Amino acid sequence: MLLEGFGTLLWLLNLAMLVLAIIALFLSATAREDAYRAADKQTKKFWLIILGVTVAVNLFVPMLFLQIAGLVATIVFMVDVRPAIHAISGGGGSRGGGSSSDGPYGPYNGGR
Repeated sequence: MLLEGFGTLLWLLNLAMLVLAIIALFLSATAREDAYRAADKQTKKFWLIILGVTVAVNLFVPMLFLQIAGLVATIVFMVDVRPAIHAISGGGGSRGGGSSSDGPYGPYNGGR
């Protein structure tokens, strides 16, 4: 019974790693190429290859060491690269679109 529960846990972890890698691959594919250069990150092609290999490893080669290496690459993309290219692409903050006159503490109204 304990071994069956551990197998279920490992299956859920593999599924979570696969889903995260697919989401990261989709996000890297939909980002603009020039945003990667403007954010001073690796190229879009580089991230598409790395994340594509990660998805393939998670699907076809269930070796834990390779899956963990892919997970590290996915986390680096999601935590470091994606926010940088999102800011360059005009994503702004979590509040949505602001105007060009917005300052760090809200809209600038010219001292009125």
